[in-house]
Amino acid sequence: MTYQEQLDKNRIPGHVAIIMDGNGRWAEQRGKQRTEGHIQGVEVVRKIMENAVELGIKYLTLYTFSTENWNRPQQEVSALMGLLFKNIQEDVFIRNQVRFRVIGDMERLPEDVQVKLVDCMEKTKDFDRSCMVLALSYSSRWEITRAARMLAEKAVKGEISPADIDEKMVSASMTTDFMPDPDLLIRTGGEIRLSNYLLWQSAYTELYFCDTFWPDFNMEELCKAIYVYQQRERRFGKTGAQVAEQKNKTAE
Repeated sequence: MTYQEQLDKNRIPGHVAIIMDGNGRWAEQRGKQRTEGHIQGVEVVRKIMENAVELGIKYLTLYTFSTENWNRPQQEVSALMGLLFKNIQEDVFIRNQVRFRVIGDMERLPEDVQVKLVDCMEKTKDFDRSCMVLALSYSSRWEITRAARMLAEKAVKGEISPADIDEKMVSASMTTDFMPDPDLLIRTGGEIRLSNYLLWQSAYTELYFCDTFWPDFNMEELCKAIYVYQQRERRFGKTGAQVAEQKNKTAE
């Protein structure tokens, strides 16, 4: 029996975030240029987006390019930006009725890429079947620093009092303010770390790490991650007994 067949369709995570790791190593193992891995990775992005829609996942957030990735060799960065520009195709989102969003420091991206991203977001803004979010030129430390600066500026202007700043206000200052926190975060490629990704938002996110390189990731791998997620008990700081009691009350 496949993992897809074993899934509880009533417990599909609403928001899945993915660290798409292993493109370069996938290519190197095959004697190819690292860019070939990124090209194959783009094809997987399209397929996984369609798989997510099929499964009923409302938000899919993909770590596409971190602020630290700007430190990679210029040739690889240029190739990645070229791939990004070439593969932002609004027809894919329109066909699947998927809203497209971007989080990150877009001002650092090439101007032609920025224009294309904004155009795609505008053309898909009214779709509500699902939402695919690309984290581009993104890092949590950049985002949290940005939020702190925004709140500090409001406090200086007298728009808010420092004493009023709470978790809700900080969350509302994040670039992810339009969507819920991730229920499940998947990292491919064998590494076991978050790499500065959605640190604030993932406080109670279930984490799943697999050895599969991103170019080999597919529907069954996604369903396996969700299956593992469904076997866990999310307590959010409560005891198991409290969670069970809450479930019973809800069922009544």
